Amino acid sequence: MSEKERKKATIYDLSVVSGASPSTVASVLNGTWRKRRISEETAAKILSLAREHDYKANLQARALRSSRSGLVGLLLPVYDNRFFSSMAQTFESEARKRGLVPMVVSGRRDPEEERRTVESLIAYAIDSLFIAGATDPDGVHEICMRAGLPHVNIDLPGKFASSVIADNRQGAEALTSAIIRHAETLGPLHAGDVYLFGGRNDHASRERIAGFHAVKQSVFGAVTKGDIEITGYSPGATALAFDRFFDKHGRLPKCFFINSSINFEGLLRFMGRHDGEAFGDIVVGCFDYDPFASFLPFPVYMIRPNISKMLERGFDLLEEPKPLTITIEPELVPPRTALEGPLDALNDPSPPFVFAD
Repeated sequence: MSEKERKKATIYDLSVVSGASPSTVASVLNGTWRKRRISEETAAKILSLAREHDYKANLQARALRSSRSGLVGLLLPVYDNRFFSSMAQTFESEARKRGLVPMVVSGRRDPEEERRTVESLIAYAIDSLFIAGATDPDGVHEICMRAGLPHVNIDLPGKFASSVIADNRQGAEALTSAIIRHAETLGPLHAGDVYLFGGRNDHASRERIAGFHAVKQSVFGAVTKGDIEITGYSPGATALAFDRFFDKHGRLPKCFFINSSINFEGLLRFMGRHDGEAFGDIVVGCFDYDPFASFLPFPVYMIRPNISKMLERGFDLLEEPKPLTITIEPELVPPRTALEGPLDALNDPSPPFVFAD
């Protein structure tokens, strides 16, 4: 390396010159290599190369991080969503069961904000980080690697760190099959009657769209063009998509798949502007779970990811030396169903209120 390159040496540079994986290099630099059964010979080689290539800044960070704080972080995109609020509640419970102190923060679906937030968490000396639904998981990963911080992706995968995600393809196929079967009991149904609203160009949306189209192909023998309205994760944009469809066709689709509970809010906004005739004979599927949606006047099937299992596996993967991607099968929830959730585990210590005579 040139003198300039040596001053900017990264974990990836040391990985190349040592022949070890980036995660192995990070474990040696942050002092956790014995736990991961890395040989002393490999550790000595990496430390020697780090000194040779002037890796002083990260060696200092390793020294500062040699004692554990007991803090574990969770980076969420947003709070105001049942899926992510349930994840936060479950994460806190899982962290405390392990004797850890949870720190939950939001990156607001802004890559720059995500990176700044993670840098702040590192300044508080967290021991590990869960990255949930990040817009730029690989950018967050690079910051974690530079600090030697163990981390894992939840809900959306990254390219370089271990990830635990819902089986979006399988869930989408189950959801699409369920709403088509139900809609067929109400009358003739054609491929052009089945639509998908919401999502964007991310891993989860792509997998859900693939599952949606696979079932349509199987049932109808064809996939109708223009059967998807990509709106991002925006209630307002989704409401406008329903407005456009209604203005064009004079009705909603007989059967449609909504990509998330955030997009489902767009349907509710549409409903608030129309009378019951606009949605009296529809069948809806939502890839998220909210018990209130289950009791609307039309049938709503939902998919509930197994958040508890995803987080349990995430804690296991923090010590995994090689990046792995684990998929967890979600649950299909039929209409008129209220499932238990993380709030059921809370104990209310106050006695019941008694009215005075």
